[in-house]
This record gives sequence, structure tokens and C-alpha cells, in this order.
Amino acid sequence: MEDLSSQLRRVGALKRHRLGGEPSDRRLARTAGVSHGTPGAWLDGRQLPQRIDTLLAVLGGIRAEAARRGLLATRVDASGEDTVAELLDERRWRAAFETERAHRSERSRRDAEGRQAQAASERDALRARQAALTDRPRPVRSWSAGRLGVHPAIPGRGHAGAHGAAFVLPRYVPRRHDVRLHRLLAAAVTDGADPVLVVVQGSSCTGKSRTAYEALQEAVPDSFDLAFPGDADSLLAVLAADALPPRSVLWLNEAQHHLAGPQGEAVAAALQRRLDGDGPLLVIATLWPEYAEALTRPAPHFEDVHRHARALLAQAQWVDLPRTFAEDLDAARAGAAWDPSLAEAVAAGSCELTQVLAAAPDLVRHFEQPAGPHGPYGNALISAAMDAHRLGVLGPLPLAFLEAAAAGYLTDGERAAAGPDWCGHALARARTLIKHTTSPLQDVPHPTGMGKLPGTARLADYLQHYGRRARRFLCPPDSFWNAAREHLTAPEGLLRLGDAAQKRARYFHAAQLYGAAADAGEPYALIRLGHMREEALDIEEAERLYRLAAGAGNTDALLHLASMWEDAWMWEETEQLYLQVAAAGDPDALAYAGLMWESAGEPDRAWAAYERALRSGDTDVLIPMARMRWNEGRVQEAADLYRQAYDAGNADALNQLVCLWEETGQQEEADRQLRLFADAGNTGALLGVAFMLGRAGNRERAEQLYAQAASAGDDRAWFLLAAMWKRAGDLKKAESCFRRAAAAGDVTALRLLAGLREAALDPTEAERLYWQAANAGDEKALACMARLQEAAGNRERAEQLYRMAADTGAEAAVMSLARLRNGSEEAYMQYGLTSDGTVSEPWEWPLVP
Repeated sequence: MEDLSSQLRRVGALKRHRLGGEPSDRRLARTAGVSHGTPGAWLDGRQLPQRIDTLLAVLGGIRAEAARRGLLATRVDASGEDTVAELLDERRWRAAFETERAHRSERSRRDAEGRQAQAASERDALRARQAALTDRPRPVRSWSAGRLGVHPAIPGRGHAGAHGAAFVLPRYVPRRHDVRLHRLLAAAVTDGADPVLVVVQGSSCTGKSRTAYEALQEAVPDSFDLAFPGDADSLLAVLAADALPPRSVLWLNEAQHHLAGPQGEAVAAALQRRLDGDGPLLVIATLWPEYAEALTRPAPHFEDVHRHARALLAQAQWVDLPRTFAEDLDAARAGAAWDPSLAEAVAAGSCELTQVLAAAPDLVRHFEQPAGPHGPYGNALISAAMDAHRLGVLGPLPLAFLEAAAAGYLTDGERAAAGPDWCGHALARARTLIKHTTSPLQDVPHPTGMGKLPGTARLADYLQHYGRRARRFLCPPDSFWNAAREHLTAPEGLLRLGDAAQKRARYFHAAQLYGAAADAGEPYALIRLGHMREEALDIEEAERLYRLAAGAGNTDALLHLASMWEDAWMWEETEQLYLQVAAAGDPDALAYAGLMWESAGEPDRAWAAYERALRSGDTDVLIPMARMRWNEGRVQEAADLYRQAYDAGNADALNQLVCLWEETGQQEEADRQLRLFADAGNTGALLGVAFMLGRAGNRERAEQLYAQAASAGDDRAWFLLAAMWKRAGDLKKAESCFRRAAAAGDVTALRLLAGLREAALDPTEAERLYWQAANAGDEKALACMARLQEAAGNRERAEQLYRMAADTGAEAAVMSLARLRNGSEEAYMQYGLTSDGTVSEPWEWPLVP
């Protein structure tokens, strides 16, 4: 028997050929109560009816037309024996419809069973992949606060766990940022939501993990699974196994350990790929501000070691935690009535409640007041750990490293008095449990098994944070650098320590650490060594090191070698290197070749290099190509190139095109585009054009545009206008504009205004303005005031101000402070500096084989 679709096509043919297309599809649609295209779709076999009554209504209309024409008793067509009446018989169609419905039901059942089988197979495969992982996902509610990295709190008086080992989780006090975090998480876990990365940013012991944990409990359904990889390798394994299906949470506590280490770029790239997949998927990361700054700071291409991490974090939703409870003390006091831990924190009288709850002030007191005979030795271990972390070492520290480094942190008398088991006693002191809550040096859980990782320790998070601030201008002793070279093995950590040693003029130690990092497989260390040899004018050795790094797979080394050759005017050889780098996958190198030839006075070769880069897809070279044509007087070609660059996505190209029109007298075109900027509220473009015009010497026109941006509400215009007049030497106009910028809240303008008053021999007004800037948060203002006092002969006051500036992080103030203290080598070395920028003792360069 024919299926329903075939029978409908026979009726359609009958209607077209025997009935002349009557009744029309529109008329049949009105009869059946369906859309006007539906009957035609049924009769062509393109669509099957879902209801028998509407189908019978259509067939009834066709039967009536066939009866009117006297065709019911005739055969339908030459291929069959049935008559038109039999083809259009209602009983026939009811039977055919029921048969089709049964077939549909069977197909649906088989499809459902197939989907269920496939889903079951995929679930089994997922479970198998997850089971093979060290850190496999588990139901979100099976994770405790302590397991997710929330710090235990001080017990408080009367707490049940005051003298035991119970994990204390105090009453939670919601704050303003919690509302935003809850909304982000609630939206991220809805069906159909895209994957989301949420970064909770705050300093140590400000409650990042607790905040994220509370939001997790509030907003994430029980049906979600949560994965908490212990390290970067484990996270890469989770992502490689595709073990994070939709309805998963990925928890990255202290995300710097995943993103800033040697595997950081691989982690960032893999995580980015998962975020481009199916959701809902929620990635929750906590991050310290200093690591966030380091990971997101733009860098030149050949030094950009965090490009994938920066791209990953650029798409994150950020939630910033304040350091204190200054705005939420009333809520904390209300909660303290019900919680002894919170009550003790409030009673301490500090706004830094989370720090008090985590025993952070007690940790600092334990370090700063080393009591007992073993106190100095324990502090030596803690100091070495602080220096290691603040200078770039991530993760656990070998106890052998701490023991070897400790000697330099002790006095001669303390070293002489040390007994044979001094290190054991020092470790016991450094591992003292503070307020039943935390220890300065802590055990490290075994990454794959039970128990602790032998021979290692980790520094308490808060002491890591404290050490960055309290010890930032102290240079570690020789024993620290030697111990690092001997006992540390992570290549990325050795590289960072080498950088830290070089910054502190410890060139011998820097070279030794770079050599150790290179031996451990870090090609960037070879580049650093090559740069050191280049600065020492040992060109042959620098080239050897750069080529070693390139041979290890780091094409950035070729860019450094190219730069060295370019400085030596070896143009042909340099271009060949740029072509080699481009062939290795870096298209920017072709543009570098163009810039080289342009600076060498070879415009034809520069143009050829730019064209080669453009053919490779680098549209950024359209800007220097346009500039070249402009300088040659070929204005229309320059304008066309600027337009191409703008069409390719370079927004600044339009600003430069406006400048071209301004400079070539095409004022109508320039004014039209500037009006478009103004009408769109794009004051940034106005400022950009004004800046370029000011640099080109067209200051009158630049001033008009700055004023236009300022009248539109963009107060940045006053600072930029002041800077323009200052460069031009018109200090009266500069001072007037700086005053307007300062009145709009620009503290940098306030400091620069003070500098103008100082130059105008008005020290009283200069000091008043410097103080005003310092009180508004400008860290450099204190150093400027110190310089003012030093010039006036007030040496004691100058030193006091330099110290205040140094405490805010101004490195220039440290240099000045060391110079002020009689310029002695001892004073400089205390801060890791030397009076002439070198070290006083002789040293030789270690060479890498």
C-alpha cells in the first residue's frame, strides 16, 4: 500500500491535471482553517498533515469539484485501477492517516531510544574520562568551604572549636559586591547560557574564596558538578579530557598558580577554547590584584609572555573586593551578636575584619617579634620564603632551599650560636599554629596521593602579601641567590629570580640563575643572557645565545638578534631574519622589516616590505604606508590608505585621516568628520586628533578641538591641552589649563601644577599643591616635596619625606634616600642598589654551553 505522502502527491496531480488546479489552494486553506500555503505543501508531499479533520476538509473540497465535473467514476490515472471516488474516499484516508501515525510513533520511539543510548554512551565515556583524572568533578554540594580554599577563622571566645581542630567558618556578612556576584552566577547557570568566567579580585585575606563560596551556595543548582584542579597540570588534564560538560563549575582558587606558571599560556589557551564551547559552564577564579596586573599588562610582542592569559582575562566578569569593612561595620557588628569569631574580630577595633578572622595580624606579630632562642632562625626561614614569593617563585618551596638561604638572614653571632639541629627547631618555630587557625610555614598536600608532600613547605597567603609590601625595597643576601640556583628547579621561577637579581644589580647571580633556567629548558633565559652579553658589547657571545634560544624553538630570540643587527646597520642580514621569523608564523616581522628600511632611508625597500606584510594579512601596515605617501606629498593615495586601514578595523586611522585633511587645507572634509565625532559623543576621537595636531605644531587648531571636547564634558582635555602648552614653552597657558584639570579632579595635574610653581620660584605654593596632590593619592608628590626640602637645605625633613614616598612604592624615592644618606655603598646595598649602577666586587660571566 502506498504511504500517505505518495497518496497525497496523486491527489495533487489529479487537482492540477484533471481539475485544472481547482479548487485553489487559498480556497482550500479557508475551508480547512489552515494557512494558505499549507494545502499546496500537503499535495506536493513536502509536508504531512498533523490532524485528520483538516486533511479531510481539503480532500472534501477536491471531491466536490470532481463530482461537479462528473469525474468520480473515472480512473485516477493510467498507472492505477482505482477511481477518483476511491482515491478520495474518507475511510481510505482515515486508515492511511492511522498507519502513518503508527509509523511516526515507531520512528519517534526508535529515535528516542537511539538518543537515549547515545546519551548513555556519552555519559559513560564522560564518567570514564573523569574517573581517570586526579581531580575529577563532583556534585557541587559535596564540596566544603575548607576544601575549596576558604581560610579557617579564629575560634573566638566560647567557640566549640576553640581548643580543637574544628574548621571554623564564621557568620557571613554580605556586602555590596555580593549582589553583583550573585547576579552574575545566577545568569550563568540558566539553561542555554554561554560559558562565563568570573574573577573575584582582592588582596590576601580579604574574603575572596569565602565570597565566591557563598555565591556558589546561593546561586548554583544542586545538579551542577564542580571540578577543582590542584595545579596547572591537573587543569590541563581536565580540559584535555573534555571533562567539563554543560552544567559544570570550574573552581580556580588563587588562579595565579594556574596562569602565571610555566604552563600558564597553555592553560589560558585551553580554557579559552572551552569557554568558546557549550554552556552553561561557570568558571570561578580568585586572583590577587598584583597578579591580575602582571597577567593583563600589555607588552611588546617579543616579550609578551602572557598574551593568552591577557586574552582570557579580557573576557572575564570582574568582581572587586574592598580591603576593609569600613562601609559595612554596622552589619558586621549586628552579625557579631550571634558569632563568637566575628565578635572577636569586631572587638579588635580594626576595619580589616577578614584579615583579623584569618589571624593575619597575629601572623605578622609572630614574624616581627621573634620570641625565644629559636625565633631568629624561624624568621630566617620565613624571610627567605617571603623573598622567594615576592620575587616570582610560585608554589611550594623546598625545605633544602630555605635551610641553605637562611644563613644570610642571620647575624654573625646568631650563626655562631646555631646548634646542630638549628633547622629543626627553626621549622618548628615557623610552623607554630597561630590562634588555632594558621601557620607561617604550612605543609603542602600531596598533589596525587594522601598526606603531605615531603621536603616542602608553603608560606601563608597573608605573609606572601605582607612580604611584597614590607620587604619590597630589601635585597636578599647572597645565600638566597645561591640557594635558589642550587635547589630550585622550576624554569619559570628561576627566570623570574634572574630578572629580580638583574634589577637589583646582582648581575653575577642573575647570569647564574639564567643559566640554571636555561639548563632546565627555559629558552627565554638564553635571551636574557644574550641581552646581558649584548650590553657588555660581547656581540659574538650574544649572537650565540640568541641562536641557541631560537634553536630551542623560541623565535623571539631571532627578533632580539635582528634588533642587534639593525643597530649595527646590517640591513640585509636583518631583513633575512625578519623573513625567517615571519615564515615561523609571526606576520608582524614583515612590518618590522618595513620600519627598518624606512628608518634607514630606503623608502622603496620599505614600501616593498610593507606590501609583503599587507599580502600576508597585516592590515596595520596601512598606517605607515599612508604616512609615507603623505610625506611624499601624494595626499590622495595617503587618504585612500587611511580609509583602507579604517575599513580594516583600525579606528585611529580615521583620526589620522582628519589630521591629513587639516594639514592639507581640506577643511570642509575635516570639519564634517569632526562634527560626526562630536554628534556621536566621541570625545576620545576629538582628543586624538587634537593631540596629533598639537604634535605637528598646529596648536591653535588643537586648542579649539580640546575646548570642544571639554565643553562636551571630557575633562581629560584640560590636562592634554596643558601638556601641549608646557611642551611649547607657554607656561602661563599650561598653568591655567593644569588648574582647570586639577579642579576637575586630576591629581596628576595638581602635582604638575606644583612643579610649575616650583619652577617659578614659588616654593610655598608649590609645597601646598604637592601636599594636596599627596593627600589625593599621588604617590610621586611626596618625592617631589622631599626634593623641594632638600633643595632648601632641610635635609632631615627631606629624608623623612623620601621615606614616606618609599613606603608608597616610589622606587625613585629609594634612590634619592640612599644618595641622601651620604651616598654610602652600605646605604645603597640595603635597598639593592649601587651608587654607580654596578657591583663593587669583581665577577665573571658564566657561559651556557
